[in-house]
Amino acid sequence: MKTIVIAAGYATRLYPLTENFPKPLLKVGSRSILDRMLSDIDQIEGIDEHIVVTNHKFAHHFETWKEQSHYRHPIRIIDDGTEDNATRLGAVRDLLLALDTCQVDDDILVVAADNVLTFSMQGFVDFFRRCGTSVIMCHHEPSLKKLQRTGVIAVDDAMRVLEMQEKPEHPVSHWAVPPFYLYSRSDLPLIRSCMEHGCGFDAPGNLAHYLVGVTTLHAWEMPGGRFDIGSLDSYNEAQQLFKD
Repeated sequence: MKTIVIAAGYATRLYPLTENFPKPLLKVGSRSILDRMLSDIDQIEGIDEHIVVTNHKFAHHFETWKEQSHYRHPIRIIDDGTEDNATRLGAVRDLLLALDTCQVDDDILVVAADNVLTFSMQGFVDFFRRCGTSVIMCHHEPSLKKLQRTGVIAVDDAMRVLEMQEKPEHPVSHWAVPPFYLYSRSDLPLIRSCMEHGCGFDAPGNLAHYLVGVTTLHAWEMPGGRFDIGSLDSYNEAQQLFKD
């Protein structure tokens, strides 16, 4: 199983911190946002490589980080060649670039690099292995305004995904979808051809939204909290909570 980390965004809402430095490498406590995530994933049995997709502007920062890292499994840095928001590929195209460049033929754990979690990904991987299908993560979101700014799913009693909406005006449920996905090797042909069938490319949830219509997905309710580091306020809040 490969980890594919999408780290190619331009975090303008965190300026000046991220004007010339990538958000995933900002420190929360004593460790970077990315290290907090990978230190957990790296311990999961079956993971054998971490692939980080970055933009060209910040690629050298990730190469330096890689040289200083000490993980059990190898890390590859993929430079997507873009240098600003106007030319960005978008999360789905970055994922497809990683699959093509690294010739991936394996299950893939796809994560956005700007989140701090209070739980381990181990349970997510265990659920994936029990289901035998691609899986996505979900959490109960009571706020209508927040549901209208994210992916929302409808599920059956077995947590099979029946429908997925992107930023819906009228959400079908209170199940919101954070940017963590486990895609089965058997679904890779569908993923590789998704752009030919009208899949959106900007947000990572665009791919899950497309796959719901062409294959079987299940959803796993995350058992803890998530901090999406999207602004100076959320970054400062995470700093207060995570001091290790």
